[in-house]
Amino acid sequence: MSVLVLNASYEAINVCNLRRAMKMVFKGTAQTEEVSDVEIHSPSAAIKAPHVIRLVRYVHVPRSVVKFSRRNVLVRDQYTCQYCHEEFPTVHLTLDHVVPISRGGETTWENVVTACKKCNNKKGNSMLYETRLKLERQPKTPSILTYLQLNRHFRGCHPSWRKYLYIN
Repeated sequence: MSVLVLNASYEAINVCNLRRAMKMVFKGTAQTEEVSDVEIHSPSAAIKAPHVIRLVRYVHVPRSVVKFSRRNVLVRDQYTCQYCHEEFPTVHLTLDHVVPISRGGETTWENVVTACKKCNNKKGNSMLYETRLKLERQPKTPSILTYLQLNRHFRGCHPSWRKYLYIN
């Protein structure tokens, strides 16, 4: 079971497993904000498992950049081809350079998008204006919060997380 970790300011900063969350609550470094119906039993007590915990003291979290990787680009683009706008299983998706490397493009968050194999082959080594393809949205570097929202942990997240993640 995954548990959402909030900073003292109620900002989502991480997801941890239930064991780690319980340790933080028992040590007093975090308090439970949302509980589940699941109970954890010890010889002397029964405690409801948390869905959301909040740190007691504010922790400065540096605004680090999300690591560039194939998986993270797929997460950012929500496993959707940015040209035909259809969602595909991971094995049917590729990464495409909007400006091809042979034409001066770089492998950066702002130049790489998720594409299905058919659209990637159609675009080939061309610039967008040379094809009839259009991007669903302009690629950009995701923030940590955006990444957390889109990450697979949140695909089936508990409804209690939504108010902390600003998900509709």
